[in-house]
Amino acid sequence: MKQEYFTVKSIAGPLFYVEKTQNVSYGEIATVRLPSGEERLGQVLEVNEDVVLLQLFAGTSGANLNNSRVKFLGKGLELPVSKDIQGRIFDGLGRPIDGAPEVIPERKLDINGLAMNPYARSYPDEFIETGISAIDAMNTLVRGQKLPIFSGSGLPHNQLAAQIARQAKVRGKGEEFCVVFAAMGITFEEAEYFKNDFQKTGAIERAVMFLNLADDPAIERLATPRMALTAAEYLAYEKDFHVLVIMTNMTNYAEALREVSAARKEIPGRRGYPGYMYTDLATIYERAGRIKNKKGSITQIPILTMPNDDKTHPIPDLTGYITEGQIIISRELEHNNVYPPIDVLPSLSRLKQKGIGEGKTREDHSAVTSQLFAAYARGKQAKELAIILGEAALSDVDKSFSKFADEYEKKYVSQGEYIDRSIEESLDLAWELLRMLPKEELKRVKEEHIRKYMK
Repeated sequence: MKQEYFTVKSIAGPLFYVEKTQNVSYGEIATVRLPSGEERLGQVLEVNEDVVLLQLFAGTSGANLNNSRVKFLGKGLELPVSKDIQGRIFDGLGRPIDGAPEVIPERKLDINGLAMNPYARSYPDEFIETGISAIDAMNTLVRGQKLPIFSGSGLPHNQLAAQIARQAKVRGKGEEFCVVFAAMGITFEEAEYFKNDFQKTGAIERAVMFLNLADDPAIERLATPRMALTAAEYLAYEKDFHVLVIMTNMTNYAEALREVSAARKEIPGRRGYPGYMYTDLATIYERAGRIKNKKGSITQIPILTMPNDDKTHPIPDLTGYITEGQIIISRELEHNNVYPPIDVLPSLSRLKQKGIGEGKTREDHSAVTSQLFAAYARGKQAKELAIILGEAALSDVDKSFSKFADEYEKKYVSQGEYIDRSIEESLDLAWELLRMLPKEELKRVKEEHIRKYMK
């Protein structure tokens, strides 16, 4: 029988200060019974000798110092799991919101997970197909990788997230694949978009969704990605699924972290974010990967909006240190009606070369995409030169590269929200575009590949 405490010292916003406590741990869950009889859930944020700082998930309205009772449960937040979580929609704390019954759990797992022994990790080297040429061909996603998408306010990252969730697949027979989708701090309209899109397209059948709305408590937002990753770890390492975890929007997560830090009166770091934000983000991102002797894998695509499109802002900056590359969403391409507006030049997948080539994608993959990068970059330079000196100043070769850059954006990067291209289609389209250039300029591809694929 757990002890109940009547020793609430003070209440400040969503925070309870409880004194004269015993054996309470950081991160522990507590129930608070209000004078009305209503029970609310809270989490321990700080323990200082016998004084505990507790934050309530649903706020402290209706609470008072004399008649509020606190009971510490001796455990952290847990997620009930079974294979039946597939096809289900939960809130940020793992409670069903799809009208279906509660999950009958095989187990209840602590959402903070267990530390992964670095020696037990297996190197990511297998291709995941998203059906999007600018990712599959140019910045390839590999099983076990962390590949974030850097976007900006008002750009179509939600549509891109939904498209990847619909289309993503692994190649090979007998491979089970699913998507765990976590949305943090989104509006009701955005939540309805994701739910309707997943249900209408059938993607929900192989997905698990966690939706935290903008008006939900900030501390719930901190739990949402950990709920999603706990579900992913269960499916990957116990049920042998290859799991793709899509998390949007990590900026809302970081803002919630700052809000909770301010409530605890911690000394702020860069731009008001807590100094431990790097460590906190790492506890999320580093839960991706492959484990030796385990068939399943966890791959992450965190999506974040850069405040003022600033790549040096602490959130994208720290994310870039922890993850293995980035996909950049371009406002300029969006203005030119290119979808998805992925700017391939500053984008990067550090594990690309490990997941492509013969037996994984196709023998010509590395060379042909290298040629596309070089030709597109030269075409962009030629277009900039034409703006300064006029098009008449360009050589015939520069004009062909300039025209190539336009066609590359229009036909290759832009492909539509519901168009699913296989990697073979993406590579064949690359060769079709390269026919626009003089053959002597194709210096990065092998002659044998030119004869075989440039039809």
